[in-house]
Amino acid sequence: MTKRLFKLAALPLALLAVAGCTSLAPKYERPAAPVAPTFAAEAGAAGQAEASSIDWQNYFADERLKRLVAAALANNRDLRVAVLNIEQARATYGIRRADRFPTVNAVATGTRQQPETPTTLYTVGLSVSAYELDLFGRVHNLSNAALAQYFATEEGRKAAQISLVSAVANAYLTLIADDELLGLTRETLKTREESYSLSKLKFDNGAASEIDFRLTESLLESARASLAQFTRQRAQDENALILLLGQGLPADLPPPLAMSEQRLATDLPVGLPSEVLARRPDVLQAEQQLIAANANIGAARANFFPRITLTASAGTASTELNGLFKSGSSAWTFSPQIVLPIFDAGRNKANLDVSKVNRDIAVAQYEKAIQSAFREVQDALAGRATLGEQARAQLAQTNAEQVRFKLADLRYRNGASSYLDVLDAQRSLFTAQQSLVQVQAQQVQNLVTLYKVLGGGWTEPPAAK
Repeated sequence: MTKRLFKLAALPLALLAVAGCTSLAPKYERPAAPVAPTFAAEAGAAGQAEASSIDWQNYFADERLKRLVAAALANNRDLRVAVLNIEQARATYGIRRADRFPTVNAVATGTRQQPETPTTLYTVGLSVSAYELDLFGRVHNLSNAALAQYFATEEGRKAAQISLVSAVANAYLTLIADDELLGLTRETLKTREESYSLSKLKFDNGAASEIDFRLTESLLESARASLAQFTRQRAQDENALILLLGQGLPADLPPPLAMSEQRLATDLPVGLPSEVLARRPDVLQAEQQLIAANANIGAARANFFPRITLTASAGTASTELNGLFKSGSSAWTFSPQIVLPIFDAGRNKANLDVSKVNRDIAVAQYEKAIQSAFREVQDALAGRATLGEQARAQLAQTNAEQVRFKLADLRYRNGASSYLDVLDAQRSLFTAQQSLVQVQAQQVQNLVTLYKVLGGGWTEPPAAK
């Protein structure tokens, strides 16, 4: 009896030896990248570490920002879903992979029949149920497709983390810019309130025209409107940051650094597009999805060929329970089945057409991912090449407007010009100051974006020792 059970337990191995792994899937070849061979902008300083090799903890200098990014990585719901998608894909692959092996079960049955004379039959043994001999690679290709989808979710999780790190950093920098704009607006409002009070006093005493008075009133209300706008915008930007964090702002955060103190690498090397795209998890995710679609074609093609399944059992059988393990009670069954598709109203052909179209869609999506990544890098490089000069010019303009305002005020106090010149200079200075804050924020945020599009924000965790 023991020998028979051993032989049945070895049956799955024999079946695996019989089952071939002929694959009908097309040979996978990576599509050519539909982008230029080089980037238009400069490649950055030689010898500088690549963005993908720099931990975000080392790229950012602001301790407050580091705390916020760490909180987001721990609590952000989109990232949590990305991690759960990996677990789901891993389990799906486990199911598909298990289909490549026979399933052996221990079975005990009791059957009573009563045609004329009542009969009772008891059986105990092992069984293999409907195991498919994968002669044409249907199960194998389905398993490969599930594995590629699993790898795709892994890359998707990396891409989600990179995007999250960048989004938190940019939202935080936006909040700093909001605070600087609010401070600037409050100072301007205070100055305009003083100008309004002075102009009203002169107008009431007939020493100033109503035009001057109404202009100071208009500028005052404009500053109040700007204060309300920036206050609202800051609240909304803080809400956006909180959503990214997945929790409220921690109460024990260190003080923030000013925009001018946000020290980020400005000379990250770029290299060739092929090198950059190879580091982009979103591009790798699209390629894995293409590989999965390619494998599904093989599974669809296998449906046109015969499908062979095996069902077998071995054990003991007896009409009495106490006779199950007696000598001479052994029993076995072996039931192979072959199914050859003859007429299915075009179902298999339609399934194959669907799998081919899905593969073509995956090719287009992969190429679009490459083109989008290329464009993002080009945009960030264009920003790096021009925003520095724009910030320098904007600072020079702001300094010029500051001097102009002082001179206009001095000339007015000495009776050499009208108050309209002072108000015009004051308005131009406020506009230039706002533009300076905004372009400085754009310059730093562009460096964050460049770090992201070059694959920064994700590094492999250290190997466990």
